[in-house]
Amino acid sequence: MTQPPDTQAPEPVPTTEKLDAGVLKVAGVVVIGAIMSILDITVVTVAIPTFQTQFDTSYAVAAWTMTGYTLALATVIPLTGWAADRFGTKRLYLVALTLFVLGSVLCSTAWNIETLIAFRVIQGLGGGMLMPLGMTIMTHAAGPQRIGRVMAVLGVPMLLGPICGPILGGWLIENFSWHWIFLINVPIGIVALVLSIIVFPSDKPEPSESFDFVGMLLASPGLALFLFGVSSIPSEGTVVAGKVLIPAIIGALLLVAFVFHALRTEHPLIDLHLFRNRAMTFAVITMVLFAIAFFGSGLLLPTYLQQVRGESALWAGLLIAPQGLGAMVSMPIAGRIVDKMGPGKVVMVGIALISVGTAFFVQLESDTSYAWMLAALFVMGLGMGCTMMPIMTAAIQTLTHQQVARGTTLMNIVNQTAGSIGTATISVVLTNLLNGHPEAGQAIFAKASPEVAAQIPPSVLESGLTQAAHAFSNTFIVALVLIVLTLIPAYFLPRKKAGNPEAAGAATTAMHV
Repeated sequence: MTQPPDTQAPEPVPTTEKLDAGVLKVAGVVVIGAIMSILDITVVTVAIPTFQTQFDTSYAVAAWTMTGYTLALATVIPLTGWAADRFGTKRLYLVALTLFVLGSVLCSTAWNIETLIAFRVIQGLGGGMLMPLGMTIMTHAAGPQRIGRVMAVLGVPMLLGPICGPILGGWLIENFSWHWIFLINVPIGIVALVLSIIVFPSDKPEPSESFDFVGMLLASPGLALFLFGVSSIPSEGTVVAGKVLIPAIIGALLLVAFVFHALRTEHPLIDLHLFRNRAMTFAVITMVLFAIAFFGSGLLLPTYLQQVRGESALWAGLLIAPQGLGAMVSMPIAGRIVDKMGPGKVVMVGIALISVGTAFFVQLESDTSYAWMLAALFVMGLGMGCTMMPIMTAAIQTLTHQQVARGTTLMNIVNQTAGSIGTATISVVLTNLLNGHPEAGQAIFAKASPEVAAQIPPSVLESGLTQAAHAFSNTFIVALVLIVLTLIPAYFLPRKKAGNPEAAGAATTAMHV
């Protein structure tokens, strides 16, 4: 059967490797949307206690304001690749932005926890499409020769989101009200919407392939159920709880069924045929291990700073800022090197730097010097700037113009799923280690309450905080092992400058015919 026609005319090959004004404008608009989407994943974390008080509910119920958003992201991401091909990336991006802003406005009007969760789902449906669509638009604008540099631009909000989210959320709640963590998206979203209309090039989609309804019925609920089960592990404290096993197993079975379906379907919802591309395969494996380690360990230090050192959420976020600064320093440099030498060596260096930084936290104590912690975080940030987006570049730079939308969708699904698995895994390890030392839990509770601390002998309090710090340091060992393992698939990433993806795609297909 003949291949369907491309939905958009291929972009001309750029005559210069520098990012021209047109590409930078497109990248700037995409970053605005990405910042909103990513910040809203993390900004709500510090608002959960406020939601508990405001709506008189439990932490488990209030946490659904995060879980509902994440599950909505997971549900809509698989649809994005097909919809972008069918309706055009610009049109779909405008719809996603509108839906996200509308969801933000609705969230600010919530009158109980149930309506807030429902409105967060609406917000997540729009937010889930922004990142893969933004990556597709930027890839088409820059061309394969400059994708490393534009991915470096997009990587800034991806790395800064987990750091800036708690800071912004804490500041807005302390100085205004919880409504503003959602209302702040409205002016930013309107600006992004107007700029998108002006800056993004028009696309003329053509009907090319039928919608994979069977795939949708298998992939979207399968992914959502699986992530729901995995996300329930920390609250349940075990993987054998019914709330964990039942949805996770049903979701996994649906995803397995989707794999068999996708391999026998010419135009599946998620194009698993992309794994015929060697670079894509190793990039996916690398991203899985990296995302599990990165997103999982990302919750450790803020929690340590608040529970063991007694810092506020705002100060905890500020103390982690050197990590973002390190990424901002290395990311533009890494982007340029990737475009000239390929992503393989850059990613290896990045993982090595992250391993060095993480190794420091394996020795964490209850009184570890902040100066050394900030230095280690800066080193980790340097490594992250050389890692996440170069891995994305390794996956996308060898795809043809027609495959880009499906490729970015696949990578975002992998990123979201692996991140949820990492968060759940690290949370369970830390929880079990803390539960093994009753004095640690008592000391953490006392650290948050001066009245309780005054009733505990200083020696007992100091011993408990030491045990708690060791629980965190031992959990960092798990993260370090996962990061080091990432070196294995990273070794096989491309180590040469990107060639013509159209020709590369044709050659790869020919090898498997």
